[in-house]
Amino acid sequence: MSIRKRLTLILLSMMVLTCFLALVKGYQKSMSHGEQLLDSELKVVAGVLMQQPLSINAMAPKMQESAQLLYQIWQSGELLSGSDELNLDLSQYQAGFQTLNIAGQRMRVFVFATSFRTVIVAEPIAKRFELAEAVILSAMLPMLWAVPLLALFISFFVKYALAPLTRLSKQLALRQANDFTAINWQVTDEEIKPVISRLNDLFKRVETAYLRERFFASDAAHELRTPLSSLKINVHNLAAQQGDNQELQAMTQGINRLTNIVEQMLILGRTQPEQWQKQFKEQSLLAITQEVVSQLYEKIEAKNHTISLEGDDFTINGDEFTLVTLISNLLSNAIKYAPANGQIKITLKQMHRQRIWQIEDSGPGMTDDQKQRIFNRFYRVGGDQHPSGEQGAGLGMAIVQHIIAIYSAEINLTDSDLGGLKVQVVFAGAKCD
Repeated sequence: MSIRKRLTLILLSMMVLTCFLALVKGYQKSMSHGEQLLDSELKVVAGVLMQQPLSINAMAPKMQESAQLLYQIWQSGELLSGSDELNLDLSQYQAGFQTLNIAGQRMRVFVFATSFRTVIVAEPIAKRFELAEAVILSAMLPMLWAVPLLALFISFFVKYALAPLTRLSKQLALRQANDFTAINWQVTDEEIKPVISRLNDLFKRVETAYLRERFFASDAAHELRTPLSSLKINVHNLAAQQGDNQELQAMTQGINRLTNIVEQMLILGRTQPEQWQKQFKEQSLLAITQEVVSQLYEKIEAKNHTISLEGDDFTINGDEFTLVTLISNLLSNAIKYAPANGQIKITLKQMHRQRIWQIEDSGPGMTDDQKQRIFNRFYRVGGDQHPSGEQGAGLGMAIVQHIIAIYSAEINLTDSDLGGLKVQVVFAGAKCD
């Protein structure tokens, strides 16, 4: 739940609770004041009846039925006049106010006694509750109707108060992962100022670390290319003079391996999204796949692999170098780990707006733990002790992951029906031929 919704619900809940407490308190106060007023009314009525010039067996003026008042007038121990409902004897009443059960209902009774006459006036308690309810409802009903309107006002002002935070959230959501520029806008809110200041400081530190990590490997690899090339030439010349020599052969293999590592590090340094997306154009994945297969066909033939390429041709918006590198690394891995006389299957297919490039092999496959670690730099399944005996730098899949990020694509590693690994690259929103 958003902060805005949470604050609105909290404030609205507090308002409703306050209204409820005010309603209860108002009801209690209304009942107290109502009882005092109605008790005073009973006194007045009793005083009026006391002054009536009645004689024995005379009739007092009838009370209006709507008044819901009952009365009796006693003089010299005899009833002069009264309501039929008050059929109790005078001895059952006490002077002053009291609450009794009369005629099947609770009544508020006032007994006004003098030396020559006694007046009894009674009123239903229900009338008092009705009066209190009417008063409290007339006072609270407008407030209850105002609650939805107040909820709208609260929501609006909470939104207005949180506008700087919402703006900051939207700006961060739209910011690219490689955008470390400072947030350059002024705010007057004391709560937001330190947040922006800390974020700008963090951006600066992350940018420094990002650039240092990004350029270190590529710079180091670039500096190593020249001495490696010179060393390779010298070893070649020495091998030409001395003929077959196991030590020179081992040295040559080591130099070749180190050269491969350097080249992979250079490619890894170049595969940054912002460098490639500016030069994208339509590329045919089928044509690029065929080109890569032809480039690696000697290795395929050396291990007597059976390779198949099937599916639909489609184009995606991309760069030829990165796509060649992506497919070459994945195909090279399949060639390395598929045993001699094994199978490699490449499939291109389209599903809705998704375009899928897929490769499967009949190699030993990978465990779930290995699938999680395969994209780590310098990690190789089984290391140099892998049954395939193939040498490698452990950078191929790291480069693949970088290229996947360039295309905002998705890569999935699952088990293949051929017995080995199935790698599926999903390009979203590609253009179909």
